[in-house]
Amino acid sequence: MIDFWLSAGLLLLLALAFLLIPVLRGRRVQAEEDRTALNVTLYQERVRELEGQQQAGVLSLAQLQAARDEAARELLADTEGAQNRRSRVLGGAIPLLAALLVPLVGGGLYSQWGGLAQVELTRELAAQPVQQPQSLEQLIANLQAQVKAQPDSAQAWYFLGRAYMAEPRAEAASQAFARAVELAGREPELLGQWAQALYFAADKQWSTQIQGLTDEALKADPKEVTSLGLLGIAAFENQRFADAIGFWERLVAVLPTDDPSRSAIAGGIERARANLQAGAPAAVPSVPAAPGGATLRVQVSLAAELKDQVQPGDSVFVFARAVAGPPMPLAVKRLTVADLPAEVSLSDSDAMMPQLKLSGFAQVQLVARISRAGNATAGEWVGRSAPLASSNPAQQVLMIDTAEGQPQ
Repeated sequence: MIDFWLSAGLLLLLALAFLLIPVLRGRRVQAEEDRTALNVTLYQERVRELEGQQQAGVLSLAQLQAARDEAARELLADTEGAQNRRSRVLGGAIPLLAALLVPLVGGGLYSQWGGLAQVELTRELAAQPVQQPQSLEQLIANLQAQVKAQPDSAQAWYFLGRAYMAEPRAEAASQAFARAVELAGREPELLGQWAQALYFAADKQWSTQIQGLTDEALKADPKEVTSLGLLGIAAFENQRFADAIGFWERLVAVLPTDDPSRSAIAGGIERARANLQAGAPAAVPSVPAAPGGATLRVQVSLAAELKDQVQPGDSVFVFARAVAGPPMPLAVKRLTVADLPAEVSLSDSDAMMPQLKLSGFAQVQLVARISRAGNATAGEWVGRSAPLASSNPAQQVLMIDTAEGQPQ
């Protein structure tokens, strides 16, 4: 921070110069005026002396006039240029008092409204080498530091919310999206992301707030994809299959032709139609799974010897991550121990970060982790698969049987 204080000191000296230089100039002008007044007094005394000599008969009138002219020329020579100079003598007390108050008032105002902490954080971030985050936890830490350094950056809050959803930490994500909306305004995309985070934070319970956010987003942009997808999921979960079909068909219509999630949504529409025709509900994952190369089906179970060491409410995170690439999850599902054994599908539609999708990596590893604290990156028990192709259509079996931190 030395360079910051040096810059502040130079600016302070510049401000003091504006105050003190006129004072010094005023003193010099005052000295010149005092000298001029002395010359005028001496001239007047010389004239009176000459007049006395003329009255005494020492000088004639011609000599008196010549002496007066000579004294006048000397006075003009001494005060040459003084008549063209307007002097304004500043009061000495006011500028000096202002010079003392400038640093005091400036320091007080900066301590109240300044951003020294933000400057320090920004410098720390700038000093760090630019590198790709090696884990989701590291990415979140970087984003948290960024929003701390730039609390008014809507973009930073938005990406932090997306990262929280990938962990997944839906409650924290909803708060981040709410802050982004507060800063950037009620943009449809932000409203859709906020509604999605609130939905999952409430354990898939719909609310008037979520309904209001999706309604507002679609009113502003009828093609807002997150809101359409979320409304379809909620309708499917509540066995309103006709509504789910309607929302997902609107979603497929606006997705790019090369978007891999189009197939996932199409599969969900077909299942909704089948359920609607059969007139009976079917248990399906909350997000429709993509077919073929973008889907992994996983059977997750718990080792018998661990059943007495876990609790039914402990969180279970099932995710796929790239074998050669960033260690952040490509697709994530969250269960509880009470749900085990369970079959889940992991696909591109389960990705919370668009640049990290299951279909974008040839080889992946499946991981199932039990975390009593609800932390996807650390827990008590874990199960891992061998590397496999992300396009493998066969059902995979994943057993949670190893204490966290021990090799399998």
